[in-house]
Amino acid sequence: MNDELAALKSALDGQRAHVLGILQGLSEEDLRRPVLPSGWSCLALVRHLTLDVERFWFPGVTAGEPDVAEQLTAGAEAHWQVPEGMGAEEVLADYRAAVARADAVLAAVTPDQAPAVWPVEIWPDWRLPDVRHIVIHVLTEVACHAGHLDAARELIDGTTWLGGNPYAGEDVESDRGGSPAMT
Repeated sequence: MNDELAALKSALDGQRAHVLGILQGLSEEDLRRPVLPSGWSCLALVRHLTLDVERFWFPGVTAGEPDVAEQLTAGAEAHWQVPEGMGAEEVLADYRAAVARADAVLAAVTPDQAPAVWPVEIWPDWRLPDVRHIVIHVLTEVACHAGHLDAARELIDGTTWLGGNPYAGEDVESDRGGSPAMT
């Protein structure tokens, strides 16, 4: 992996850690409870990140893996639902597995490489030209959803990702690889 892609992946890894970190310590009930008017739960958002982001963009679009590429036209709304009987640990394990699979794809590509597959049925007039743009798109989407999870977590139990005033000059680094501490 070249330096540019490694830098982008490092930023993406930070956001992925944020997604998992902000959910630490929540009960199964809290992870399933919708707290915003749109009605999604924290687990449903993680399910969306698993299927529609990590699997879709990396094994699907970037690598064109057949088991994913065939699902690129599936209804996205279904991916915001946690299947009946699927527990929180399974949802989170699926996310981690999707991240590992995405990382394997990223390890084998270059930033200038064109996507192997493009879902023209979904976006006939829009296209990301290369892996660089795909990673930036995914980084933006994961960061946005990490922020959604921040809001949900704060509504559930008052916990925030940054802890304290981030502009006060206090040390908010934790032992989680430089991620801001939660309070």
